[in-house]
Amino acid sequence: MVAHFDKVKNLLFDLGFELTSEDPAEGLLVVTDEDKGISHLILDCEEDILLLEQYVFHLKSEGEAATLKRLMQINRLLVHGALVLDDEDRVLFRDTLELENLDRNELESSINAISLMMAEYADEFIKFAS
Repeated sequence: MVAHFDKVKNLLFDLGFELTSEDPAEGLLVVTDEDKGISHLILDCEEDILLLEQYVFHLKSEGEAATLKRLMQINRLLVHGALVLDDEDRVLFRDTLELENLDRNELESSINAISLMMAEYADEFIKFAS
């Protein structure tokens, strides 16, 4: 796992990201790039996959059905990954990539998809979170 961790870390540096934090023992990296709408993006190097998770907003109970419907519609338009709901009702962007053949372009495309989604749907996400 260390080799994959180092590979992802080096790719992030190559893409111009600075690490907010890292935990090599757990295979975790965190990056932030406010200009791209990325805040505390977690990259988790598991055995053979890389998990990317970006917090988007906390789901509130009122209007939940309409919000969930809209999130499903947005999911259909995403280039990479998907919007998911965790056990604490947090909406996250989540993507998975295979570590074995991971290259710079693949990681960059996934991160760019987050940035694009955040820019394109920011107004709706703010409304959902308010």
